[in-house]
Amino acid sequence: MPRVYDRLFDHVLVRMDAEKAHHLTYDALRAGGPVLTRTAIPGGAPVEAMGLTFPNRLGLAAGFDKTAQVHDRMGAFGFGHVEIGTVTALAQPGNPQPRLFRLPEDRAIVNRMGFNNDGAHAVAARLERRRRDRGPVLGVNIGKSKVVPDHDQAQVEADYETSTRLLAPHADYLVVNVSSPNTPGLRNLQAVEKLAPLLAHVRRTADEAVGIGKVPLLVKIAPDLSDEDVLAVADMALDLGLSGIIATNTTISRDGLTTDAAKVEACGAGGLSGAPLRERSTEVVRLLRGRVGDRLTLIGVGGISTAEDARERLEAGADLVQVYSGLIYGGPTWSRRLAKGLTD
Repeated sequence: MPRVYDRLFDHVLVRMDAEKAHHLTYDALRAGGPVLTRTAIPGGAPVEAMGLTFPNRLGLAAGFDKTAQVHDRMGAFGFGHVEIGTVTALAQPGNPQPRLFRLPEDRAIVNRMGFNNDGAHAVAARLERRRRDRGPVLGVNIGKSKVVPDHDQAQVEADYETSTRLLAPHADYLVVNVSSPNTPGLRNLQAVEKLAPLLAHVRRTADEAVGIGKVPLLVKIAPDLSDEDVLAVADMALDLGLSGIIATNTTISRDGLTTDAAKVEACGAGGLSGAPLRERSTEVVRLLRGRVGDRLTLIGVGGISTAEDARERLEAGADLVQVYSGLIYGGPTWSRRLAKGLTD
């Protein structure tokens, strides 16, 4: 099966617009819903983290299921948890197309999707029908609506409050995303002086919506933060009583790529994901674990292509790992093999 997919990718999918290929995959998963939803999650020993029981350590990162329509199918592919989103309070189309590009030579992806999603009200309505006793653990990743100016703290907090109030009741855990490079001004919110009050407000809102401390709250950070800023976020997370940190999101760096520079430049702006992130993402996890000890759950994501990469991330201090770009290059059986590889 891996060779079949490799041939399909090399001769068919790689010649197709990347976003169109994603939608074809997504539509197939929706069509296969009843069968896939009933399929047991294969492989791995259960993991306790944040007061939750994860069927295994492997998760699907935010970005694949932006609108909460296939998350319950993904256990069939080996995922013990799935993070939907990023969801914004307001429905938005995202950035103009084309906005998703493959760099096969580097096993990397460039995207500038821009949080295209149906909005928190629509996603909450879908999750209302979710059966909590079936499927992977569900994370809900929320971000800032594009029209909300990042310099207006009150508007930013109100925007995240809307998403939190609607979505926290349906989430096993909640993630505040301030690290995508594709929403203007979003990464400015990673500065501790802006991030701390925002997270405190989200925490209060979630507590009001579902009860104090009932939904674990995490923050997702960028690999482009300096080591000093990574440690500052760690300290802030401890001070606020967060449940964990997800490290890392995509990078704006293009350093070290083997793809022809002109091809990379033609992709334009956006976040780079995939194999080139492995070293920095691992380093960030190691930095965080050294700072927080066992007081926070760390989810490692970025550049995981093999079971060895995943084990490296766990050895660096991650409790759980997430993947996305590796799934695009590895095919439908890749994640099951990866989950099994974490138990061998």
